[in-house]
Amino acid sequence: MRVLVTGGAGYIGSHTLLELMAQGHEVCVLDNYTNATPEVLTRVRALSNGAVTDYVGDVRDPAKLDEVMQNFQPEAVIHFAGLKAVGESTQKPLYYYDVNVGGTLALLHAMDRAGCKRLIFSSSATVYGDPVYLPYDEAHPTTPTSVYGRTKLIAEQMLQDWAAAQPGASAVLLRYFNPVGAHSSGRIGEDPKDIPNNLMPFIAQVAVGKRAALSVFGDDYDTPDGTGKRDYIHVVDLARAHVAALNYAQTNTGARPFNIGTGDSYSVRDMVAAFERASGVTIPTQLAPRRAGDIAAMQADATRAKAELGWDAKHSLDEMTASTWAWQSANPDGYDS
Repeated sequence: MRVLVTGGAGYIGSHTLLELMAQGHEVCVLDNYTNATPEVLTRVRALSNGAVTDYVGDVRDPAKLDEVMQNFQPEAVIHFAGLKAVGESTQKPLYYYDVNVGGTLALLHAMDRAGCKRLIFSSSATVYGDPVYLPYDEAHPTTPTSVYGRTKLIAEQMLQDWAAAQPGASAVLLRYFNPVGAHSSGRIGEDPKDIPNNLMPFIAQVAVGKRAALSVFGDDYDTPDGTGKRDYIHVVDLARAHVAALNYAQTNTGARPFNIGTGDSYSVRDMVAAFERASGVTIPTQLAPRRAGDIAAMQADATRAKAELGWDAKHSLDEMTASTWAWQSANPDGYDS
């Protein structure tokens, strides 16, 4: 199948490209490189020994979208392009609505013009908000506590309405929990452009001496050790979920959300200890105030994904941390190394 991957040079997108190509799909990337670098695609091509068509452009640009659609003629789209920092979204709400909602709207218009009716959407478990119960299942109320979460929920609702109005259309909404880890080659991984917003890349940068200490944002949550607990999933497992979703979209119509997580959760201090085991490096920590929009705990019920997509997570916590260390230690400055 011909698959357009928006944001395909990003962390999750690059790993998904390798999984798609391994299954024989033809891929095309549209990326504006706001949070990525062309070096990513150079490494993907080398690892896959395959072809990746790529365009430099913004998903909000109708002319660029039409150019890509006309030239590549995708049979499906995987939509990663977007912004993802909870804290930043509170500081720059209009920017987040513009990119995450406006970008999805522009993409849907372009897909309609091109007659493409299959979309796999990069959503987030932040759409659930404070847990009414755990683990979250897909029926859990959606009351996001951050601007970022609200932009993802609005995009989901837009996709549901689009799929309902389009005979034969399919929108698969993948609600990620917390992606971590790196490809087994150590050649591609997470490379934040600025100070990392996520826990694992920050720990990794502390381990290689790029940061002095890990900031622990709050130790008074209602959890066993007071730090926030999250369901972490290996990025390769997450990439495999997109291939499974693509297969699902070939034979199913309408919009359907799926949790993509492991069903286990670990605290900040658990993650520090696991990384210290993997790296043999002591990670200094310092306490910092809670961040706006953060919640105490998140955990997935991924039963639906296993039953309907035929997917489940395979990688352990130690595999997540070991692969992160392999990537970061070999690439201390990320793709600039």
